[in-house]
Amino acid sequence: MIGKKNIFCSILVVSLSISFTGSFAQTTQGSANEWKNYGSDKGSSQYSSLSQIDSANFKDLHIAWTWRSVEEEITKAHPEIKSWVWESTPLMIGGVLYISTSLSQVAAIDAASGKTKWVYDPETWKNGTPSNNGFVHRGVAYWKDGQDERILLGTGDGYLIAVNANTGKPVDSFGNAGRIDLTQGLGRTVNRKLYGVSSAPIICRDVVVVGTKVHDVPVSETMPPGAVRGFDVRTGKQVWKFNAIPQKGEFGNHTWEAGSWKTVGSANVWAPVSADEELGYVYLPFSTPSNDNYGGGRLGSGLFGESLVALDARTGKRIWHFQLVHHGLWDYDPPAAPNLIDINVNGKPVKAVAQVTKQGFVYVFDRVTGKPVWDIVEKAVPQSTVPGEKSSHTQPFPTRPAAIDRQGITPDDVVDYTPALRDSAMAVLNKFNHGPLFTPPTLDKPTILMPGIAGGASWAGAAFDPETGMFYVPSNTIPYAVTLEKSAIPHIGYDGKTVAVETIDGIPLWKPPYGRLTAIDMHTGDHKWMKPMGDMSTTVPALKPFAKSPLGRSTRSHILLTKTLLFVAQEGSTQREEMGGGEAGEKARSSGPKFQVIDPAIVAYDKVSGKMVGKIDLPRNATAAPITYMLNGKQYIAVATGGANLAPELIVLCLN
Repeated sequence: MIGKKNIFCSILVVSLSISFTGSFAQTTQGSANEWKNYGSDKGSSQYSSLSQIDSANFKDLHIAWTWRSVEEEITKAHPEIKSWVWESTPLMIGGVLYISTSLSQVAAIDAASGKTKWVYDPETWKNGTPSNNGFVHRGVAYWKDGQDERILLGTGDGYLIAVNANTGKPVDSFGNAGRIDLTQGLGRTVNRKLYGVSSAPIICRDVVVVGTKVHDVPVSETMPPGAVRGFDVRTGKQVWKFNAIPQKGEFGNHTWEAGSWKTVGSANVWAPVSADEELGYVYLPFSTPSNDNYGGGRLGSGLFGESLVALDARTGKRIWHFQLVHHGLWDYDPPAAPNLIDINVNGKPVKAVAQVTKQGFVYVFDRVTGKPVWDIVEKAVPQSTVPGEKSSHTQPFPTRPAAIDRQGITPDDVVDYTPALRDSAMAVLNKFNHGPLFTPPTLDKPTILMPGIAGGASWAGAAFDPETGMFYVPSNTIPYAVTLEKSAIPHIGYDGKTVAVETIDGIPLWKPPYGRLTAIDMHTGDHKWMKPMGDMSTTVPALKPFAKSPLGRSTRSHILLTKTLLFVAQEGSTQREEMGGGEAGEKARSSGPKFQVIDPAIVAYDKVSGKMVGKIDLPRNATAAPITYMLNGKQYIAVATGGANLAPELIVLCLN
């Protein structure tokens, strides 16, 4: 069975002696003053070579202007709409910011003044609450050929739309009057409320590549599949489709036993993706097949679930793949865009790709061949005792870099500020099934997953410095406990229910740090430093007597890297995260998330030492990755804040 043994396949790379014109020539030139792609460049470096803002003047940053998201007008008029926090990262091209809202609207904003230039509302919010987190959106893509400039976005209810970047009007020549219905052509009837798009598409060699978000929990015997598709950027014509769940006769189909490939869904690409224009490849992080915590209905390793896959952008042909988790039972979706990094290993240049993961690993491959840069070994892991389940005997563990966060729970990990506190923590811990990384869920009691579904690395991703080869990864020490309950859907077996792990007067059961920032030299794979991010003791009174230094705070951290500084902005917290599962959690979900403002700021760090340079307060917590750009001689930093129960506002800072 392939689940017992990792496989990856590479295809010899043919000569790329092809002449390209139009958008390819222009997108490779780009200005350092702009932010043309979701992750800065198509390799998702989250890096800018701008240097006006540095350690000496960081303290002088102030708010230049703000912009309230136009989603607010709709949510006020329609209180039944419960949007998620505003997770969109803008682009800046030609002095204009392009940003999406949680309701899949798009706005163009003057990047110097904050004045709205245009707003396009596809009104897809009228189709009801989208799948999974509901009304959430992370960004758009930009394309140009001569005078033809376009903004492309996927919508929460499953459309791909192209609008004119100068007017905000739909491009009539694209698809059907500017839009394509992504629920069509998947080989299955798809319920629009279970299928949508939240991340920005990517454009490589004039092909728009778009993934989707699919409802994680099965609500019917047949669920939407997570196919990725490529569309002609000019016409909207579908160029190719890659089936995440291989159909009959396709490579990998045999890894889905007993015909499960016919009905199982998800294994989708909900996270941002990356592209190498020179190679003509796109790099896709595929998520867990449904359902997340029980695989009795999908025995086998289940390619391409929880895999990193490289495709030819023009044809959709698979170049190589590597499965990061076999037969996943932990919801360990690779959550962020792969980082395309050029490094030097043992004296040899390597075009590499690094994938950060929820389980706390950084997997690094040659992005041309798919060969691991450092060995990845298959290690035996605990086995499931759930009837009908057949977990994989092994999972892939990188030998380098070392893990970026806590993995698994043992008594040695339990908090020990005082003997009495440790005893209390052990009493709570023993209510749960626990063990090393990849400990599977059981039926007898909840199983702690460490990291949990919101732990380890997140969709905020990592940043890479092309000048130094340093790689910076924010991560969270957030476990969740999973219980298995009998599913109401025939033939599904069990559903996983996640609940927050009990604390002791707010003190987590495990030792700090609770959130961290790790710097890795990607030429060697060595960790250079790790610093706690934030300090949970500022909001947990019981922790204050033990906080001799910052303890870190277990929340998502958004990162921006420049020539001079490393910027990090932490989120607050949501009622949904704190409530976890059960009756309280369901109440939070039905009423929408409640976002709490906790220590809202942008913090700057020295890139070499990790020492904190300074801190600039914000009106509310950042909820998306910041960007930076230069305009009229000034360097700006822009970041989305708020959303849900707080004002969704874009904050733009500059120097005096």
